[in-house]
Amino acid sequence: MTPEQMRDASLLELFSLEAEAQTQVLNAGLLALERNPTQADQLEACMRAAHSLKGAARIVGVDAGVSVSHVMEDCLVSAQEGRLYLQPEHIDALLQGTDLLMRIATPGSDNVGPADIDAYVTLMNGLLDPANAHVAPPEFDVSQLLLAPMPHAPAPLLEPLLQAEPEVTPEPMRRPQRLTESGERVLRVTAQRLNSLLDLSSKSLVETQRLKPYLVTLQRLKRMQGSNLRAMDTLSEHLKTMVLSHEAEEALADARRILTESQRLLSEQTAELDEFCWQAGQRAQLLYDTALACRMRPFADVLVGQERMVRDLGRALGKQIRLEIEGEKTQVDRDVLEKLEAPLIHLLRNAVDHGIETPEQRLLAGKPAEGLIRLRISHQAGLLVLELSDDGAGVDLDRLRRTIVERQLSTESTVAQLSEEELLTFLFLPGFSLRDIVTEVSGRGVGLDAVQHMVRLLRGAIVLEHTAQRGSRFHLEVPLTLSVVRSLVVEVADEAYAFPLAHIERMRDLQPDEIVQLEGRQHFWHEGRHVGLVAASQLLQRQPSQSDDETLKVVVIRERDAVYGVAVERFIGERTLVVLPLDPRLGKVQDIAAGALLDDGSPVLIVDVEDMLRSVDKLLNTGRLERIDRRNRHTAELTRKRILVVDDSLTVRELQRKLLLNRGYEVAVAVDGMDGWNALRAEHFDLLITDIDMPRMDGIELVTLLRRDSRLQSMPVMVVSYKDREEDRRRGLDAGADYYLAKASFHDDALLDAVVELIGGAQT
Repeated sequence: MTPEQMRDASLLELFSLEAEAQTQVLNAGLLALERNPTQADQLEACMRAAHSLKGAARIVGVDAGVSVSHVMEDCLVSAQEGRLYLQPEHIDALLQGTDLLMRIATPGSDNVGPADIDAYVTLMNGLLDPANAHVAPPEFDVSQLLLAPMPHAPAPLLEPLLQAEPEVTPEPMRRPQRLTESGERVLRVTAQRLNSLLDLSSKSLVETQRLKPYLVTLQRLKRMQGSNLRAMDTLSEHLKTMVLSHEAEEALADARRILTESQRLLSEQTAELDEFCWQAGQRAQLLYDTALACRMRPFADVLVGQERMVRDLGRALGKQIRLEIEGEKTQVDRDVLEKLEAPLIHLLRNAVDHGIETPEQRLLAGKPAEGLIRLRISHQAGLLVLELSDDGAGVDLDRLRRTIVERQLSTESTVAQLSEEELLTFLFLPGFSLRDIVTEVSGRGVGLDAVQHMVRLLRGAIVLEHTAQRGSRFHLEVPLTLSVVRSLVVEVADEAYAFPLAHIERMRDLQPDEIVQLEGRQHFWHEGRHVGLVAASQLLQRQPSQSDDETLKVVVIRERDAVYGVAVERFIGERTLVVLPLDPRLGKVQDIAAGALLDDGSPVLIVDVEDMLRSVDKLLNTGRLERIDRRNRHTAELTRKRILVVDDSLTVRELQRKLLLNRGYEVAVAVDGMDGWNALRAEHFDLLITDIDMPRMDGIELVTLLRRDSRLQSMPVMVVSYKDREEDRRRGLDAGADYYLAKASFHDDALLDAVVELIGGAQT
């Protein structure tokens, strides 16, 4: 490249940078002028932006940029001087010119030809001609607005210090180093290098924590040495009453001198190590915070172009809409920010299309003609919280019910009993849409399911609320950064696991009498509803540790409408964990999202809550969910034999239970074969008494499974059934039953005699 070419390339690059900044000024100013066309400060800002771009384009020889910015400047000057009152068609044309300037200034862009420039200049001249003051701009294609990426400027000139940018393919020209308003130089740093810096700083922070045990040991030695010195003083006092040899006195003095010196050295070293630990911890924390801050970006970075998109889409649909944004300066990890852009666009388009009504409909409903969409961004409890609300009509629940039934997603009787919250969850199903006709805007069934998927990938949650005729509100919570996660650390099978706080609804201590059997599963009462109870040890495929504590530690987790209580062995506490990805060679580890290190350097696995809930559903569907029983039965097992009664008839269950209890046996009951099988695997029993005809799993299947299990195959089994035919009796005995008793000839003594025959009396 010749020096002249290098000089030209540098100027073109500077023009591109200036265009990025000035088009942002134009976008914001023009949207403000659309609401109030006489704002002098906005007119001045837009005119200066157009004027600056015209001068810059002339310097670098970009004639197309000169032509476009010149007619835009003429329009804005006319408005400033009162010769022109800006109408919506003027704003449309000026915004089109802004987009055109950005395309012209983008390096490598070759999609703007002379015909495009001539057409735009003709359009603007027509709008400026007093004889054609109301000439409207050409209709634009809504499909391009919705399906193509929104044209918006890249990151603004004033980026945070050491802003990281992802690795990209080599550009034709490199951007020069830039200066912020404070005069500090901004450098480009690859995302990979910044991630490495964050990883090293997090490990440094953990390593400093490993010094604490050494400090604690030194402090303990210091206390022991002080005790030794006091003991030596006491011994010296006692020995004063005795006559000691010269050698003994010298030995005693030497011992005292050595202890005193040791105490002094320990005190000095302990103080120095304490100071070093504190300083190292402070520096490591500062290093980590600085590295993390380099990844943080203002939320405004994903809002560039969104206000414009809402405005343009609203006009295309014949609606008047204003977007209000609060908290755009909220800092977020750039990785989180990038993944939020697409869901945010989906939700904004959804609000424009489905939420806000036409001006005529709004006026009839007693609302202002202009609809309002409000986006609030904030930090709450270590999470990024987004609230996107509109003052539209809300969700038509009657239409939603009809659509669910028409799409055969549920029966009419079931849908009629669903709560509002349960109905709204259908909107997040893949392919679900309330629109009967596919348009450029709606009806494809792609939107909220994609939003939910992306939010889940961010380890976050989304909830939809609505008020009829008053609007809808989406509430999103995602981590501020993917590098750090605030978690509850628990112990399962003597190992540490972490549940992200974003998915935890509550922690509970359950007593044995709070756990109930309902429809063959264990539940407990939580905030007005029965919540299913599962063991973390079974989900994580770990052998539970033994405990005499009857209190059950439970983590209540929620993923939208799915709520379960996960029983763990101990709550360790709340921790902020630096996320360490698992080795990719491991593939996807079931129920685990990532790893981390605790303060003492020990590893902890971070639970993938969404995956864990899928595991719960799988266990429920296959009937392999184990029963939890933490009650201490060591004494009872030594004196009383235990019997499991399995029958789907409440009357029969209670009759058999009372008979056996009165005879001194300990009795548990199950409502069907599936529930009985779970109980057999979770607890110890001396005898199984089962019916044959039961839902989910009959008695023959239950006995067959039991005989195939090496741990249970020797257990005595009694079948009690209404079927008294020889073939039924033979079928039960062939399956492995030891005794077959017909209910038709059932009486108290027959049952009790059979039990005694099989396992003996109640006492061991």
